[in-house]
Parts: sequence; C-alpha cells; structure tokens
Amino acid sequence: MIRVLIVEDSATVRQFLREALTAADGFEIVGEATDGAAAVSMCRDLRPDVVTMDVGLPVMSGLAATEQIMAVQPTPILVVSSADRRELFTTYDALAAGAVDVLEKPRGDASDDTWGQRLRTTARIVSRIRVVTRRRSGPVAPAPEPAPGGATARAVVIGASTGGPGAIVRVLRGLPAGFPIPLLYVQHLAANETFAQAFTGWLAEQTGHAVTYARGGEALPALGGRVVMAPPDLHLYVRDGHLRLSAGPARHSCRPAVDTLFESVATELGRAAVGCLLTGMGRDGAAGLLAMRRAGAVTYAQDEASSVVYGMPKEAVLLGAAAEVLPPEQIAERLTGLTQAGRPLEEGIGWRARS
Repeated sequence: MIRVLIVEDSATVRQFLREALTAADGFEIVGEATDGAAAVSMCRDLRPDVVTMDVGLPVMSGLAATEQIMAVQPTPILVVSSADRRELFTTYDALAAGAVDVLEKPRGDASDDTWGQRLRTTARIVSRIRVVTRRRSGPVAPAPEPAPGGATARAVVIGASTGGPGAIVRVLRGLPAGFPIPLLYVQHLAANETFAQAFTGWLAEQTGHAVTYARGGEALPALGGRVVMAPPDLHLYVRDGHLRLSAGPARHSCRPAVDTLFESVATELGRAAVGCLLTGMGRDGAAGLLAMRRAGAVTYAQDEASSVVYGMPKEAVLLGAAAEVLPPEQIAERLTGLTQAGRPLEEGIGWRARS
C-alpha cells in the first residue's frame, strides 16, 4: 500500500483527491492537512510514502512546508497546483525546494475524466523516488590552472529531470551576467503548455539570465548569453552549427531526451563543448555524457549529496562519463572559468594543470 498524506485547504479538492486515490487498490490515505504547519507535523508523525501538496495554504504556505519537510523528514512531494501564473511560479519554487513532480488541479471540464488515473500513476512513480535531506554545499574547490593550447567551448549542454529546477537555478546563479557561451538545457517536464511557458519565465526571474525555448534553426554562435531550452515534447539537438527540433520517438520514455542533445553535441562539437548531467530519475543522459567525454568534451555530473534523486548522474558516474562529480555551485565555478581569457579545455579531463 502507498501511504498518502493529502495537504489541501479546499474541502472540495480534498474530496476529489481522496476519491481519485482510493478508486483503485494500492493507496491508503493516512491523513489530511489543511495548512502547511499541520502538514509538517503530520508528515513527521505519520511518515507517509508520498505527500500531495497544495502551494496556496493558510498558516504556513505549501512552499514553506515543502522546505521544512525536505529539511527534517525528506518525503516525496507531489505538488497539485492550479494553472494560475502566480501559483505556477510558487509551484516551481516548491520544485526548487525539493518537491519532485507537479500535477495540475482538476479543471472542471472533460479532462477531469482521466485526471484520477493520472494522479494515481504519478503518485505511484513519485512514491518510489528516494529523496535526500537538503544539505548545504561545502566550500568551492578551486579549478586547476590551465595551460596554453586546447579548444575553447562553443556550447555548454545541461540535462536534468527530477529535482532539476532547483539544481539549474543553483548553477545559473553562480554564472556571471552575460555568460557568453550558449547554454542548451533539457529538462524533463510535463508537456502541459501552461506549465512549460511558466517555467522559462520563472527560471529567468530566479537567475537573471535570458531563458527561452528553442524554435529550431537558430545559429549556435548567435546564442551567447542565453539559456535555450528544449520545448515540451520535442527533442533538441545540434546539426551543422544550428539548433534542430524533432518529434521523433521518445528515448528512455522521455521527449525531450538528454541523450539526444548530448550525442549530437559529441558529434558536432567534440572537445569544444562542456556537458553537465544533473539530478534526475532513470538513466537518460548518461550514455550521451559518455559520448561527449569520449569525443574530448569536459564533463560533469552532480554529486549525490546535492541531488534530489541520484539516478541519472549516478548512471553517468558508473559509466565513467563524468570527469568530475560536483554540487551545482562548484559546477558553476568550473563553467565561470570558461569566460576567463586563456582557459582552454583539455580533452576528456577538464583543466590542464600548469607544470
């Protein structure tokens, strides 16, 4: 049985959640909280397998409750949110704080016919995720000094899934304004257009960097200073110096897939690229990061202590795809070095030490 704590201040929505979860075998409602403070207390006492979390709560917000739960009693949290733009920004704040997925609340239209099944499916997946206590990162280790020669980076590519919103914020906040190297980013997100459009705005607001979705056809050299994301339900890749989009088959049940971007960059740019694989469930991106490293690119994977889910980066580490395994802040420190004059890349291992 999957033990669920429902956190929702609306009696109508609570009933909808309760009925949807118990409409099939395998779920037990262990408690219902109507404010964030009660949610924190009940989560500590009841130790549920998954929490459904509303973000607009009295007494203590759903965001604050998520932060406290992840700090003292890490539990997989599924945010159940409305599509209101203001609430969506708070929803992504909750994802950055450690919530692992989001589902739109019932709309009151025909889509509600399948909503209960989507809730049960998502709750089952979320309940299996092993989340970790949020820890503060240690001091940033200095990058080795570079030596002359080598290739300069033409693109930084980053992939993430569960826990990605928080990790990418930490990376981008560590980069200088106007970071001149194009940064291409694949984040596994639901294909809901409203949620997707809100994500780019939220990420730009959180980090101060320009964030857009790829349109296809953009010349890579013209994208310096921008974060360009794979659109929902489309693969992003690089060919002939331009961004391309594809509605091809999903990989690892994902579209967009991190592997699609990473493998194209390995072929197109070789050692003139940097790859970063962040927190996420599954193995998408691990093989692509290995292809990049074999092509001479510098490669990083997020470490276990800072990952919400140590799945994708762990698979990369096991394959030997990551030259360094670091928390997001230290990845940002390494990337910042790319903007400094005379810091070329060394094939496969990162910065060359000065002899």
